[in-house]
Amino acid sequence: MHIVIVTGLSGAGKSQALHTLEDQGYYCVDNLPVELLDPLCKTERILKLKKIAIGIDARCGKSCLNNFPEFAKKLKNQYKTDIIYLYANKDIILKRYDETRRRHPLSSPEQTLRQCILNEDQLLTPIRKMSDLQVDTSQMDIYTLATLIKERICIMQDFQLSLVFQSFGFKYGSPRDSDFLFDARCLPNPYWEASLRKHSGLEEKVINWLDNQELMQEMQHDLIDLLEKWIPHFIANQRAYLTVSIGCTGGHHRSVYLVEKLAKYFKQQEKAAIIATHRELQH
Repeated sequence: MHIVIVTGLSGAGKSQALHTLEDQGYYCVDNLPVELLDPLCKTERILKLKKIAIGIDARCGKSCLNNFPEFAKKLKNQYKTDIIYLYANKDIILKRYDETRRRHPLSSPEQTLRQCILNEDQLLTPIRKMSDLQVDTSQMDIYTLATLIKERICIMQDFQLSLVFQSFGFKYGSPRDSDFLFDARCLPNPYWEASLRKHSGLEEKVINWLDNQELMQEMQHDLIDLLEKWIPHFIANQRAYLTVSIGCTGGHHRSVYLVEKLAKYFKQQEKAAIIATHRELQH
């Protein structure tokens, strides 16, 4: 049985995540008190199911959430269990509430919406600390979040590890969800070749040019060696999600090329679910 616990800040996309999981065949229960986790999973009906998603949030209350680690450890000892924590920039959440005009679950006459968000963040700290995957939804629409849920979580039934390679441009800021972050700005840059400037690392012209750059090949082999050495240790430590970020200046050439090469190599190993994404090419 695969159990997915979806939690995080209100307004960060928990409901959308649960809807996506439901569409993928998960039996979903939202706003479940923490103390009912264990009894729920032992009921005859639930034991017959292969996929369950449970939504837990700050409405449980402080004492209930403080007990979450104890209940979650019991589940992890008995079933394949993944804890997904969704969050977003506080200003983004404020904007989302302003647009939907919905009440925050912790709303009261004594505190502002911003105070509610900050209090909720503190209440959920015990869950966030032991989450398997933290997702920043600040720049995601509902379709991007749905795709991420399907690619990273639903596939975990068949693999021990979900491994994401993502390219980005340092000029636009480093991604916050990185487990490994590598800088490719020291490598030869196709941008300075006039015929390649408008193309990306996904295109044959750029690929052929970078294939012939000795330093590029050295970094590629070094990254493969490093990851091959350490990935088994993460799996042995029951780590279910890893994100490897590779950046260059603009996120269009060198980092894209490396991500594609690494994703292709590790996909052939068939030891993890592999996803390749390119942040700056999505805009």
